[in-house]
Amino acid sequence: MAKTKNPRKGSLAYSPRKRAKSQVPRYKSWQDFEGAPFLQAFAGYKVGMTHVVMVDDHKSSPTEGKDIVIPVTVVEVPALRVTAIRAYTGDTFGPRPLTEVWSETLDPSLSRRITVPKEHDRTAILAEIEKGIASGDVIDLRAVMQTQPGMVTGIPKKTPELLEIRIGGDNLAKRFEFAKSVLGKEVRAIDVVKVGQYVDVTAVTKGKGTQGPVKRWGVKLRKRKHRVGRARHVGTLGPWHPHHIRWQVPALGQMGYQQRTEPNKRVLRIGEDGGEVTPKGGFLHYGEVRNPYILVKGSIPGPAKRLIRIRPAVRQGEHKFRVPEISHVSTQSKQG
Repeated sequence: MAKTKNPRKGSLAYSPRKRAKSQVPRYKSWQDFEGAPFLQAFAGYKVGMTHVVMVDDHKSSPTEGKDIVIPVTVVEVPALRVTAIRAYTGDTFGPRPLTEVWSETLDPSLSRRITVPKEHDRTAILAEIEKGIASGDVIDLRAVMQTQPGMVTGIPKKTPELLEIRIGGDNLAKRFEFAKSVLGKEVRAIDVVKVGQYVDVTAVTKGKGTQGPVKRWGVKLRKRKHRVGRARHVGTLGPWHPHHIRWQVPALGQMGYQQRTEPNKRVLRIGEDGGEVTPKGGFLHYGEVRNPYILVKGSIPGPAKRLIRIRPAVRQGEHKFRVPEISHVSTQSKQG
């Protein structure tokens, strides 16, 4: 009997599929956390994939307690430097920046990106932020952080990226004191992410250029009697009335190079010596890992060398925090 249902392959939730404005991923919302102040995200560079041997610690799994092979993605995470503190106020249209205070020692390579005014009075701005916290005008605090690609051998760039990371916690005054304590200093990945934690990984995917509806939306090829010389077209563009092509019709266009977030990725290891995971000959299209690294279970978006942002999982659900037991990390050559 013929198949009566044929749901579409591509999700309309990701439409329109336009190119990302920047390779630096952005977070439009942040989760509220209670407890001591901390930075709610970190960033690194995607290196490549390898595999580890670890004990299966998932309850009721068929292989529970046994050694299993797990594919992992290596992310190189050199320390980030806190460049500025940005205070936010709120109005009818939501949060908006109120003021910001920049560090006294800025990276010279940042001169291409920003220009701090000569009359930048840091003491006065810090006092203004503190006054705004007391009066309730300041509703949020975020840290402007810069990457350090010069420390990474596989990244052919000198100008650092700037990204905004929220300072979490339940007390705004304590968050402000924490922000002042880290201003101008370096923050390591181990200070933000913990082994066994579930995180959301965000990156701009690999760009594939302009593609047709078959590859872009998963449209089936036409049958032999229906194709009339053309097999890779949609069967119909819609009715005559209304006399236009609806946006739901699968069409050719940009594929890839869009920001995507993969939720609930488990951190299996955070190491300080990149040589522990570097295979013989280095990673393909990247090279050697010389900085601290993170092993994330499974695959993550983007090609090698792409900037990756990591933050605590927003919807962790039933996932439980467990420290994994890894007995072996593969360093077999990936060149051939």
